Formats: sequence, structure tokens, C-alpha cells
Amino acid sequence: MLVYILIALLLFGVLVAVHEFGHFATAKLLGVRVNEFAIGMGPALLKKQRGETLYSLRAFPVGGYCAMEGEDEDSDDPRAFGSQAIWKRLIILCAGAFMNFVTGLLLVLLLYANAKAFTAPVIAGFMDGFPLSGEEGIMVGDRIVSVDGERVYLASDISMLLGRAGDGVDLVVTRDGQRVELDDLPLTLREYTVNGQQVQRYGLYFATEDATFGAKLRISWLQAVDFVRLVRLSLTDLLTGRAGVKDLTGPIGIVDTIAQVGNQSATKAIAVQNILYFAALIAVNLAVMNLLPLPALDGGRVFFLLVNALWQLVFRRKINPKYEGYIHFAGLLALLGLMVVVAFNDLVRIFS
Repeated sequence: MLVYILIALLLFGVLVAVHEFGHFATAKLLGVRVNEFAIGMGPALLKKQRGETLYSLRAFPVGGYCAMEGEDEDSDDPRAFGSQAIWKRLIILCAGAFMNFVTGLLLVLLLYANAKAFTAPVIAGFMDGFPLSGEEGIMVGDRIVSVDGERVYLASDISMLLGRAGDGVDLVVTRDGQRVELDDLPLTLREYTVNGQQVQRYGLYFATEDATFGAKLRISWLQAVDFVRLVRLSLTDLLTGRAGVKDLTGPIGIVDTIAQVGNQSATKAIAVQNILYFAALIAVNLAVMNLLPLPALDGGRVFFLLVNALWQLVFRRKINPKYEGYIHFAGLLALLGLMVVVAFNDLVRIFS
């Protein structure tokens, strides 16, 4: 168990370091002065000055940072972050999230490297007693395109989306090359007999496709996009009240989940696969969350950068940067407060 906890902590550190490396690499590429690039946080274990940049390895492997000249303060240096063209600053600010997304995509590609086949969202058959087969319902060969307006990227999406639906669901399928809409279909969990046991299922069997090189690339991309959709659905649930703050999970909860998944896996190989899957999900999650237009996040900085550009266009002067600083500081305090609440909930869940 302890080994998996350490692995989970290391994964968090790597993902944050990759994020900061995205800022660092694009800043260097675009001629912005970088004062320090650090891997890890806390006291420095190793330091090396190369040119204008101090490179440091710090004690706690839980992140890192890229300190650019003029990022959070005024600077007369023409190579300061705040002195650069808007397009340069946009690229630098978005580069961290981009690197997280790419990391998630690469992890999924690694997971699927040895795959022999993939499940396709194509109906191959029905369980005995399935009541909705036929021309007015679902037929063998139908490819399910969407469920209640949500696109089906992968076969696994179908059960997830059906689980979010009510008693009646709107399906769109392609049948013999034609688009067919099946409205208010009562496709719900029912009891079926499988291998002599009574189980709750939707009653559908799905076809498979060979895991060719092209299929691996396509499915990996769709899986990464699907992770983005999961973040959107989670945020929607939070805003609509379908989920509450008590349902949120922070770093502590995620570390505990990864440790449990690793510990409960049948073999070490399966444990590695499950942890890599979670790491890919977290990487894409970090990418999306970091680009939300909220103060203290990169997305908030992008938002204020665009607002400031529009303000200059209209009023021919900049917004006083101290006001943006105040908002980011307030946002940071709110974010830290939320993290404390989520951490407390995680600890209560774990110890109860």
C-alpha cells in the first residue's frame, strides 16, 4: 500500500512539473527571461545557474514552478513577461495545460500499445429477454452515435451516459448508412441471466474491432477527448446541484484511490495499467481545470489578458495591474479554502 501511495505522490509531482515545463519551454522559445525553473517545492537540494536561469531540484517532489521576469510584478526588462506581445503571453500561459493534455494522451497510447482489439459502440446482439429489439427499437449492426444528445466516443460511454439518463432515453444510431433517431426509449437496467447468474444489465452485446495502429491512435485520441467531457459533466453536475462539494475529491482522495486500486489489482501488471489510466485521467483533468477562467489559474490570467486587450482597444489605456493582482489574490485564497474543505472531506471519507 505504501508503495502505491509513494507512486501516486510521484505522479502528482511529475504532472505538475510537466505543466511548469510547458511554461518554461515556450517562455525560452519566445525570448522571455526565466529567472528560475524548479522541480519540486520547498528547500533546494541542488542548484545550478546556467546563463540567466537558476535550475533547482527541491526537497518535496510535489510540483515545481517557472519564475518569469515581470510575471507578477512590474519590470523594465524588455524581455519581461509583461512586456511581450499578447499572442506570446497567451501561448506561454496555455502551454502548461497543453503539456498536461499531451501527457495524458501519451499515457493512453502507452496503455493501448499492446491491445489486440477494442470494443466498438456497435450492437452485436442482445441478452435473452431484451424487449427493445426490432425496427422500432435497436437492431444488430446499429452504431450508437449519441445518448441524450451526448456524443458516443467509445463503447464505454454508453453505460456511463445511460446511467445519467432517466427512464426514457433518446438514442441516435446509424443503420445501413442512415441516421435513425429513437426517442424516449425505455433502455434501463433490467435483470438478465448471464452464466446462470442474475445480473443487472442494459441487455446489449457489442462488437469488437481489430487494434490496428490507426485504431490505436484513433481510440487513444477519443479516450483523451472523453476525459475532457468527463470534466465538463462533473462541473455541470456541480453547478446544477446534481453533485455537491462533499462529492469533490482532491489530491488526498486521489492518492488514496490510486493506492487502493493498485493494492486491489490482481497482478502488478494490472496495477500498473490501472494507475497509468488514472494518471492519464488526472493529467487531462489538470489541463482542463487549469484553463477555466478563474482567478489564480492560468485560465484566469488568459481571461484578464484578453479583457485588458479589449479595454486598451476601446479606452486606449491599460487596466491598472494592481486590480488584477487583488482579484488573483482573492481567488487564490478562495481556492486554498476550497482545497482545505475538500481535503477535510477526503480525510473523513478515508477514515470512516
